[in-house]
Amino acid sequence: MQGPFSTRRGAGLYLLAWLLLAIVFAGLIVAATGAAWTDGLLFTVPVTLLYACATGFSSYYLCRAYPLSERGAISVLLVFAVAAVVASVVWTALCIGWNHACAAIAMSAPLQAAIFGLGVILYALCAVAHYLALESGRARAAERRELEAALMAQDAELRMLRTQIDPHFLFNSLNSISALTSIDPARARDMTLRLADFFRYSLGLEAGRKVTLEAETALAMHFIAIEKVRFGARLNIEQAIDAGALGCLLPPMILQPLVENAVKHGIAHLTGGGTIRIAAQRAGSVLKIVVENDIDDDPPAVGGHGIGLASVRQRLAATYGHEAGIAWTREAHQFRVALSLPFQTTEIDPCAS
Repeated sequence: MQGPFSTRRGAGLYLLAWLLLAIVFAGLIVAATGAAWTDGLLFTVPVTLLYACATGFSSYYLCRAYPLSERGAISVLLVFAVAAVVASVVWTALCIGWNHACAAIAMSAPLQAAIFGLGVILYALCAVAHYLALESGRARAAERRELEAALMAQDAELRMLRTQIDPHFLFNSLNSISALTSIDPARARDMTLRLADFFRYSLGLEAGRKVTLEAETALAMHFIAIEKVRFGARLNIEQAIDAGALGCLLPPMILQPLVENAVKHGIAHLTGGGTIRIAAQRAGSVLKIVVENDIDDDPPAVGGHGIGLASVRQRLAATYGHEAGIAWTREAHQFRVALSLPFQTTEIDPCAS
């Protein structure tokens, strides 16, 4: 069922509003005619509630048939003026007939005219209320579609991020596994399991569902453990993560591009190796994450941090808007990336109405 009775709650509130109008109408009748309150209510309540049903459905379907965004103002006013007059004439006739049947009040010509005018006003108010409700519904639907589109875009971006995980990482890992199978089968098996766990976890992530910082850090450690087989003692890792920050929720694979950049564009260019440092702490309602790595004093002419950092910035903006940010700095021996985002421990559905 559509219109004012589309839900029980809506129907109840609608009829309650009209019942209050019927009581006010009864008070005016009592004041104008001197009738008893019981006679006034006997006259007004039945006809008002019946008019509420007829007016509600009539004005609702006219509002649907004449949307303000598609029809001219003159045509809309003309249609509703005719509908209000016709409905009010019918209602006035109904009031006269009902009064003859129950003999509740003395129906005079001025009172009939007042009833007619009240009917026109009530019809107009009902039409305005329906227009407001329809426009509000369209606005909510448009907002929901926008949020769903943003979520789909985030999911597509996450899938693209998976495909952008450095192919050399996979090839080098497989080559390392191949080399280890003959000299250290146990390490080859361990690296194979780590590689499988890494891709199994990353492929199971959903853009619309956040993960804890603890899980995100664990994924980064899987990546580093695999790379450490290739780099050996050249690759070191340090962590300084507050226990109170581990439960914070954040977009999945938000650290992955940062750690991958640290390995690919930092440690890989250092003959003597270097250290990646991951720190995180809660500062009130904000989570701060810092990823640092040692770099060459004379870095290659071609930079490679731009795409990964831009991807992280876009994902933070899509998820948190202006509440999150990313900044990076390059010093003589170190590259530093700092993230700040809202501290959340409860998942929030962006499409919830």
